[in-house]
Order: sequence, then structure tokens, then C-alpha cells
Amino acid sequence: MFKRLPGDEARNLVTTTPDTAVVFQPAVVRTPALITLVIYLYRFLVALVRTFWQHPVATTVPAVLGLTWYQYGWPLAVSLLGTITLSLAAWAFIGRPSFARLVGWRLLAWWRLMSVYRRHWQSVMDVSGLGRRVHGRHYLPRIVRVQCDDWADRITVRMLRGQAVKDWSDRIDNLAHGFGVTSCRVALVKGGRLLLIFPRHDPLASPIPALPVPDEPTVGPVEIGKQEDGRPLRLKVHGTHVLIAGATGAGKGSFLWDTIRGLLPAMRAGLAEVWALDPKLMELSFGRELFQGRYAADPADCADLLDEAVSVMQKRATRFAGLQRSHVPTVDDPFVLVLVDEVAFLTAYQPDRQLRQRISAALATLVTQGRSVGVGVMAALQDPRKEVMNIRNLFPDKIALRLDESEQVDMALGDGARDRGALADHISPIPEQGAGVAYMRLETSPEPIRVRTAYVSDTDIRAMVTQFGEAA
Repeated sequence: MFKRLPGDEARNLVTTTPDTAVVFQPAVVRTPALITLVIYLYRFLVALVRTFWQHPVATTVPAVLGLTWYQYGWPLAVSLLGTITLSLAAWAFIGRPSFARLVGWRLLAWWRLMSVYRRHWQSVMDVSGLGRRVHGRHYLPRIVRVQCDDWADRITVRMLRGQAVKDWSDRIDNLAHGFGVTSCRVALVKGGRLLLIFPRHDPLASPIPALPVPDEPTVGPVEIGKQEDGRPLRLKVHGTHVLIAGATGAGKGSFLWDTIRGLLPAMRAGLAEVWALDPKLMELSFGRELFQGRYAADPADCADLLDEAVSVMQKRATRFAGLQRSHVPTVDDPFVLVLVDEVAFLTAYQPDRQLRQRISAALATLVTQGRSVGVGVMAALQDPRKEVMNIRNLFPDKIALRLDESEQVDMALGDGARDRGALADHISPIPEQGAGVAYMRLETSPEPIRVRTAYVSDTDIRAMVTQFGEAA
């Protein structure tokens, strides 16, 4: 009935004092001092080797200078230090990209590791609940590597056994504030390891002017802005469908007009057509001359235009059957992109029930069968709820601009997107700071990426109409 516990045997268990707790003192095993010293020496050597391996530049230079001082005195060490400093300065001035890649970012990574992450690692892990204490022993996730580039720190972490990525994604706010940054992203590298991304500054804080119209006609990924890491943002429109969700003033029109701008040479060459549905009469009507008569604003006209797109799709499918599985744009069979601004007005808020059902059926047919025959759909809406857009899961690529509620992020981008760092509800409502900023979740990758589109002004649209209106 009673289990014998280790430790000194308790005596005088019988007491007349009420509520007296019986305390069993655990046995204490004293480790010999020699074994303790050996353990600490082993840990020191392992840490030293790991530091040299991960940060060769930051450790080799001080080691060489110290050895020179010891062997030949301080004057030669100072001279060597001056030579190294001048050489690095000349390298940084002449070959800045190679210096940053081979020296600069590695030195910054070592400094950030020592001054920020290793210094605060245990306290942040304990407070956020990612560290564990089991049977009196403290377990912490381990930092494997720190990498830096011009905008963010990337930390590879070995998780504790039994932890999941969700344990970390649920604590991105704790991690961000614990290390003094504004946001944190979590991505799985492989089993047991994940990547933490801590942006040091926001490269998307300033608006991007309209990009130049491409010189060559193409329906391939069109450049429409910039990614958070500084690389150009190229949006795939041929062979996919794109759903854009964002509150009023978030910048949905930037995605539409940047896409049109990137397709203008292909439209002039006859390799692409843009069919525009503009029930609000405010966004796409500004450049209706570009659409070669394929423009509709009245709901009935929008339904007719969608039915025509379905007819084109079905005729192509009949001709392509048994001959080809993917579409190659030609003058006879150009890529057709159907743009729908504020699609919810046609699918959810349309009072005419028969018209609403007709439009919904046409859109569902296009997004399920159109991309293999060169008919794509790009739809924009404000409210991503299922009852507003019941076919949102049929769009392979999804974009979320500023949203009003955190729950809407997963509605727009899919389950788990916000936990992975897609904080679309935190995008600034100030147009200069947040208009056009969005999170994209592509069919090819479950990880959301933060981007900003270029701003196409009214003047830019007028210039597009003047240059390409008649030719298109």
C-alpha cells in the first residue's frame, strides 16, 4: 500500500501535532571534483570548437593577433591589426557585395548571437514556456546557427524532443518582444529543426513607384513590386488563379493594375487578353480602353462576360483534348485573364437570386477548369468569409492585404497562416505605410511571404491608356 521512497528513512512518523507534514529528504550523491572538472573542460572544448567552426573570421583574427603579440610583441601585433583593418576597409569599399557576404554578415551574426540571442535565450525560453524542467533538470532548445542579411536575423533552432512547430508559432509575439524586434516568423527546416526569422527593420515601409512597362511581351510571372528580403516580386498569373482579400483602402487595386501593366506588351502582341468586371465602376473603368471591349460593370453584363469566358474555355478544352495538357499562348489562343474587382458584390450581395447563381456557377467553372487551357481568374474582395465567397478554396494562390480581424487571415490564406507569421491584421492603416503591403501564400509553398506592390497612380494609368489603348 505504501511505496518506499529513496532517501533517509523518516523517523518518529507518529506525532500529536495536527497537520504536520512528513518530509522525506532525498539522498544526495556527491560527485567527485575531478569528474566535475572533466565535464566542464569537455563542455568548454566543445563550445570552443563550435565557435571556431561557425564563426571562423570572428575568431581567427583575434587568435592570430593574440599569438603575434605573445611571440613578437605588441608593435608587430598593432601593425598587423592596422594592415588587416585597411585591407578589410579597401575590400568593403571596392567589393561591397562580396565583403558583406563573406565577412560583414558573418561578423554581424556573431555579434547578434553573443549580445542578443545567447544573452537572453534562457530567460526568453523560460518566460515563453518553451523551456522545460523535468525531474529537476532544466532543458532548453538549442541555437544551431545564426545568419544575418540586410534586413533580418535567421536563427536555426533545434527543438526539444516532443515539441511541435505549433508550440513555437503560438508564441511568436513572446519571441519577438523578448528579443526586441517587432515581429517573428516560424518555418520548419526539417524534423526537429525550425527557422526563426527576426526582421531588424522594414524594407517595405516606403511606397514603391510604378515599375517600368516590360520591354518584351510575356505572360510569365509579372513583376509587380518587392518582397521583404529585397528581391523583386513576380506574380504568376498564367496557369493559376489568384484571390485577393483586403479591407477598404488596403491597396487591392495595386495588384490589379500592376498585373495589367506587366501584361501590356503581351496584350499588344496579341498573346494576352484582360477581361474586366468592375461592379463598383471606380477601379477598372479608369482604363477601360485597354480591355478591347471586354469590360462590364452592370451585373447582367458581368454575367454575360463570364458566360463568354466559360464558352471560350470549353471550346479550347474540346480542341486540346488528347493533344496537349498545358496552354501555350499564341495569337489564336491568347491567355485570358478575367479580373473581378469586388467579387462579393456579384456572388453574395447581388439581390437577384438567379443572376447571383449564374455568376457563381460561371466563376466556379472557370477556377476549376480554366487554368490548363489558358483562362485565369484574379478576384478581389473585402470580406473573405465563406458565406461571402464560397469558392475561395478553389484559388491556388491567395493574397491578404490589411484585414480588420485576426480570424480573417486564416480565412483568406488558409488554416495556420497567421501562426506562421502572416500578421495581415497588423498592417498599418496609414496609406503611406501600409497600402499595398500584403502576405502571399502560393500553391508551391505553404509559408506566407510579406510583399509590397508598386503604386500605379492615375497619371500612370492615363499614360498606359495613351500608349497602349488603341494598340491593345
